[in-house]
Amino acid sequence: MITSLTNPKVKHIRALARKKERYAARQFVIEGVRLIEEALAARVVPSLVLHTANVEDDARTRTLLERLRAATPEVFAVNDAVMKEITSTETPQGIVAVVPFVELPMPAPPQFVLILDAVRDPGNVGTILRSARAAGVNAVFCAHGTADPHNDKVVRAAMGAHFAVPLRVAAWEMIADALRDVPRVYLADARGEIVYTRADWTRPVALIVGGEAEGASDAAKKIATSRVSIPMRGGAESLNAAMAATILLFEAARYQSTVSSGTVDC
Repeated sequence: MITSLTNPKVKHIRALARKKERYAARQFVIEGVRLIEEALAARVVPSLVLHTANVEDDARTRTLLERLRAATPEVFAVNDAVMKEITSTETPQGIVAVVPFVELPMPAPPQFVLILDAVRDPGNVGTILRSARAAGVNAVFCAHGTADPHNDKVVRAAMGAHFAVPLRVAAWEMIADALRDVPRVYLADARGEIVYTRADWTRPVALIVGGEAEGASDAAKKIATSRVSIPMRGGAESLNAAMAATILLFEAARYQSTVSSGTVDC
């Protein structure tokens, strides 16, 4: 059992809490049984797993540990003090894993694209990624100023989206090139000229969601072909980025589903 906070494996996981170290190693940390199961289901093999002894009391976790030990020799028990040191949650789940950055191949051309434009809050970014996966988005780009998608808060909130949706941190030039064959690029804007339920979400289509405080960047405005809005009632001015993105993505998914069935009602 690892009990020392200065153990090299413990120090490595602690270092991955810093963005610079994550990108140097091309690795990030996932916590909890469900996320690690998602990684294995996507054929992502952890390079290191640390767990507390008591998690083996749970049958599901025991089964997971057996699978992990069959995949890598780097599976070690740690004491509670070490687990607390390497996690940022108030109540650690008792098992963490180091996994490589996942770069699923981008579809060419992408059919349902989400671009995050300086969405700085990690919780919002993670929630948006989770919604994007559920809505069927098949390409996500994180533009300059957006919270790092491998930040621990993002990873927890995304609930496995990293292993299912092609995701890139990209400059606007790369994003524009990826969208060259996408005819409709909608920018979410509280003052947009098109109400979101009246937009044409036929694939291929892209949606840009910006941060709440600063609004859309000049680069986002330049690449957008039109703007979509969500009507507000009761005196509200806007929704937070994660809520707005979820509403728009699921309206797009609904529209696309009705198009495919021949019963569009918009």
